[in-house]
Amino acid sequence: MQATKNIKITVISGTNRKNSLTESVATYYSIRLREKGCNNQLLKLVDLPSDFTVSALYENNGKNKAFNRFREVIKASEKLVFIVPEYNSSFPGVLKAFIDGLEFPVSFNKKKCALVGLSKGIRGAILGLSHLTDIFHHLGMYIYPFKPYLSRIPDNKIASVLENELYAQLLEEQIEGFIHY
Repeated sequence: MQATKNIKITVISGTNRKNSLTESVATYYSIRLREKGCNNQLLKLVDLPSDFTVSALYENNGKNKAFNRFREVIKASEKLVFIVPEYNSSFPGVLKAFIDGLEFPVSFNKKKCALVGLSKGIRGAILGLSHLTDIFHHLGMYIYPFKPYLSRIPDNKIASVLENELYAQLLEEQIEGFIHY
């Protein structure tokens, strides 16, 4: 079995919205993994090429050098963590477009994945994570069963999440469990 320190984990901030809570939670998650001795990297969809939906998908698949860097990161990762905000009772369209631009099946097949949902509403992105889980199962990924649904987050500050003892505990439990998954 591979030592925990050598596991390649990529934490993905699942929106391209600038200065988002999603990015803050993804950064926190990445830091906590590092503090536990897990090599990881943070991938932010806000850094995607602005034209990737026309320059890197379909007949242009593999032709956008900037997007190909994202493809290589995902392809080389052994485990993926998606921090996902709720958008219109699902997940952001940019995340779906990103997934569509990745190389199939090598980007997903038989890889392990963890999901965290965020929302200002009551459901904590439960529907979005359900949709995403269905997609990832179809792509052959193994989904870690414990998914924190962080709901009723009143503002755009990471403190809103971490000051909630339950949410901080849920994130910590998932991080610890996913390391050994």
